[in-house]
This record gives sequence, structure tokens and C-alpha cells, in this order.
Amino acid sequence: MSSSFIKRILVGDSKAVIQFYKTYSPKILAYLSKKLPRREDAQEITNDVFLEAIDSLSFLEREQNVSAWLYRIAHNKMVDFYRKKKIKSILLSQVPFLQIVASEINQPEFQFEKNKIRDNIELALRSLSAKYQKILRLHYEENVSVKTLAALFNLSFKATESLLFRARQSFKLAYERAAIS
Repeated sequence: MSSSFIKRILVGDSKAVIQFYKTYSPKILAYLSKKLPRREDAQEITNDVFLEAIDSLSFLEREQNVSAWLYRIAHNKMVDFYRKKKIKSILLSQVPFLQIVASEINQPEFQFEKNKIRDNIELALRSLSAKYQKILRLHYEENVSVKTLAALFNLSFKATESLLFRARQSFKLAYERAAIS
């Protein structure tokens, strides 16, 4: 792909975007279809690959091999897919245990502990910077996606993931301090 082609995409040429997708998507889809259990998953991840690629195109070095770059994005998306699948299966295997815990937690003797935990969470949140508070509340209380957060904070997707990670880490430390006191 020539640098003029990249420039056309960066200035919003939709025909260049379509040509980019048509040129590279069959190979990426074939690669993902071999690695994933269902073709629908491969198609969905292929679309995600190209969304991320278009978003990140300005970071692509001119000398960089576009095909290799797309395969790297595809590989990372596939790893994320399996990581999420594993986490989901672990969580689902814990459902019976979680149901027992949920039924017990509503007993009166646990209300004091629940209130104490809630107070510690609020105390920990209030001790964070306003930016960390905002991103954590939006993501975890209002279920705002990372992509939407990126737009709200005027950051790239990866920078938003990093901000969210740092906010979680700060929250953990603040929560540990709140729980000790």
C-alpha cells in the first residue's frame, strides 16, 4: 500500500477505505477462520481489526509492511477473544457458588459488612483524581464502553485502556488503604 493510499484514507476518502478493506480483508478473514471456532467470530473480529487499523493508521510507519501489521492486529484480537472466552467460562463455572453467596449476603448479619464495604469503596473513589473517578464511574457504573470513553476523553482507544488500567490500579491501592483504616 503506497503512502498516497494511506494519505487518502487519513483525509477521509471512503473509496480508499473500501479498497483497503477489499484488498486485505479476505486474507485476514481466512487467517482468523482457521484460528477461531466459528466463522461468525472470525467475521466479527475481522471487522474489529479493520476498525482498529483505520483508527491507528496515522501511527503506521511508511516502511512498515501493512499486511504484517494487519496480521498482528488480528492476532492480538484473537488472543483477546480467547482470553475473554476463558474468563467467561471461569465465571460461569462459579455461578452455583455465587448464587449461594448472593442468597447469604442478604441475611441481616451481613448488612453491616456490606455497608462497610460500600463505605470503603466510596472513600477509595473520593481519594482518586477527578479524571480517575470519572472514567471508573462511567465505565463501571454507567457501562460506557472503552470506545465511547475514548471519544469522551479525546484519547485513542489504547490510551483510554491505559487510563482505565491506571485508574483501576489507583483504586485498588486506595481501597486497600481504606479497608485497613
